[in-house]
Amino acid sequence: MKKTLHHFFLLATTCIMVGTSFASLEGWETDLAKAKELAKKEKKSVLVEFTGSDWCPPCIHMRKEVFSKQEFVNQVKKNYVLVELDFPKKDAELAKKNRPLAEEYKIDGYPTIILLDSEGKEFSRFTASEYPDIDSFVKALNDRLEKKDLD
Repeated sequence: MKKTLHHFFLLATTCIMVGTSFASLEGWETDLAKAKELAKKEKKSVLVEFTGSDWCPPCIHMRKEVFSKQEFVNQVKKNYVLVELDFPKKDAELAKKNRPLAEEYKIDGYPTIILLDSEGKEFSRFTASEYPDIDSFVKALNDRLEKKDLD
């Protein structure tokens, strides 16, 4: 009985840890095609984050300190549809599913942010960890959106 109970708790803990690490962020899409449709309908831009949520230290930092914060999501969702494309080492199937998009957008490092207009055309890209807190990240997004609108 003790052994069975121990295995149960071990399994439950493992499931919670795995579920937490791969859980999609609240307010973020994981399907780029769906996000592009939504952006077109709502006349918004698309923010796409390419991340390695379980192995990339800057990605982990950005998720914890910026992307998972409701304050960030609330500010940014006014102008952007948010998309997280994850390439976790511990979920090969998810990484494989997202691989064609990394190839299409020629991603060579993580965490990469790509900004698309409402028609799906890229207008900016940068490394997310250049702006490691909410205020600097939101300012960078606003500056890029303003520049895009002037072009």
